[in-house]
Amino acid sequence: MTNVAITGASGTVGREVVEAFSGRDEDLTLFSHSETEDLETTTLEIEDSEAFVDALEGQDVLIHLAANPSPEAEWDGVAGPNVDGAYNAYAAAIENDLERVVFASSNHAVNMANTVSPVRPESTVGQPTVVHPDDPPDPDTYYGVTKVFGEALGSYYAKRHALEVVSLRIGWLLTREELRQEVEGRDGAGENFARAMWLSPDDCRRLVVAAVTTALESNPTVAHGISANADRFLSLTQTMRELDYRPRDDSRAVLEDETNHRDGVHRR
Repeated sequence: MTNVAITGASGTVGREVVEAFSGRDEDLTLFSHSETEDLETTTLEIEDSEAFVDALEGQDVLIHLAANPSPEAEWDGVAGPNVDGAYNAYAAAIENDLERVVFASSNHAVNMANTVSPVRPESTVGQPTVVHPDDPPDPDTYYGVTKVFGEALGSYYAKRHALEVVSLRIGWLLTREELRQEVEGRDGAGENFARAMWLSPDDCRRLVVAAVTTALESNPTVAHGISANADRFLSLTQTMRELDYRPRDDSRAVLEDETNHRDGVHRR
């Protein structure tokens, strides 16, 4: 049995990850920044290096989701959890002889060229440039900078310590209804971003299970984590090839289906 530790388990992505492993053989140990009433977790301050080492004792795989997730955060808000926390995660993994770390990176690590304005990171130009995982990093915010750091740190530990590392550049996790609401409330550039970056809950689960269980041909592996959106500009080719990820959802199909229903068209 594989022992899997999850930091940030009570967050939006974390809850989908927990659900993804429900009924599987992996044994989960859940960590969060604070106690929650509806999810049994152990509190962990990821900036505490000794506590992190203790937390990973007996684990095989770490899914490191814990971070300040705000693209609007200033440097002081992300330096501790996203930089020191990422270092502590990898150092603790090595100290406990883990097999693999799945690091939650972000689309914001590579979005600067495709944003309408640096002060609007969640916006996309009308004809964005396709981004491949092996393209140079292009962070759009301080948050994105910290994710580039985390990816670089993963590369170091993979090559120096032979730790298996998967960095997932996660898109925008939304339910179908949340996607529709976001698109309705945004201008064209904001809608472009939502359409391109959507990650459905079901595809999120498929993605993380693949990142944990698939044998890696390349180490480290950097993979884009979005659904099979027709309007995407993050290439999914490497994610599908390296992780055998098979996304099934598409933001355009969801939004077109909603439009057809409004117009009184019901497709069989």
